[in-house]
Amino acid sequence: MTRALVIAPQWIGYAVMAEPMLAVLAARGEHLTVAALPSVAPLFQAMPQVAEVITLPFVHGRLDWSARRAQARQIKGRFDVAYVLPNSLKSALLPWLARIPRRVGYQGEGRLVLLNERLPNPVGEPPLVAFYGALAGGLPPRARPRLHLAHGRIDDLLARCGLAPQAYWVLAPGAEQGATRRWPAAAYAALAEELHALHGQPVWLVGAETERPVCEEIAALVHGGHCRVQAGAGSLADAMALIAGARGVVSNDSGWMHMAAAFGVPQAAVFGATSPQHTPPLNRHARVLWLQTLRGVEHLDCQPCYAHECRFGHLKCLSGIAPERVHAALQDALASSAARPG
Repeated sequence: MTRALVIAPQWIGYAVMAEPMLAVLAARGEHLTVAALPSVAPLFQAMPQVAEVITLPFVHGRLDWSARRAQARQIKGRFDVAYVLPNSLKSALLPWLARIPRRVGYQGEGRLVLLNERLPNPVGEPPLVAFYGALAGGLPPRARPRLHLAHGRIDDLLARCGLAPQAYWVLAPGAEQGATRRWPAAAYAALAEELHALHGQPVWLVGAETERPVCEEIAALVHGGHCRVQAGAGSLADAMALIAGARGVVSNDSGWMHMAAAFGVPQAAVFGATSPQHTPPLNRHARVLWLQTLRGVEHLDCQPCYAHECRFGHLKCLSGIAPERVHAALQDALASSAARPG
């Protein structure tokens, strides 16, 4: 049996998109250990093909040379091959320091010595699932990320929150890459009002600690106290359970979008400066709202721009998408789920 170490991506969405690659490795008999930062480690615990998760004591963005050397000493001799998913130099240091015989990854930035099986950097921006899948030699057709939580894990979280399965909605209004990926707070608040008025079910706002301010802003705009904030209040594992048990999820182009897709939850995803052609939600019960493909609205020549700030200052790519349209898309996703479960 080949003993494999996988160096995980550092962002939620990227971590989710690595799941099909891990499934391929496990299917051919590799025993998988994933090394991940605390911010994404629980995601890999929701992938049955992963035998072990090592939570790394590193700080995102720092070299942490002494910590990497100490970690390398702990794992030295345990693995036959390492797959380095991030393209950074520091991500390739741990397998090299641990003297893992085969070290696989993209050429990336200055990694000639650190990796001994290097793939050329792809031209353009291929879908992330395929990008990671190439490190495993390719993926089967229509491969999609999948996450699995034990029903007891979901039931415990819902019981603590006073919720029943599929009897509440989740909104994830955050996005790490700037305002050009975030549908306006007022739009989310209007959607929350509409969901509660039409369905009589509570709305939960989820996100990271850095996304708590926008979640609280939305909750303050919603009348009646039926909007609860979970952002930063619990663990990532709690947020995963909340999303997995929801009736439906609305998000921006973010890691939360990919998480909901991997759980197969009916969802609506709002895209602004980015393109759904690059990182779509891989979920048959997903509906994408992107100004360029919507009817009856003004299309913008500047979209997609991939910028973190709107150079024109208007953010029309997001403000041009009405809450009523998002609600309709979510209901269509729910209908598809009822017609074809799974």
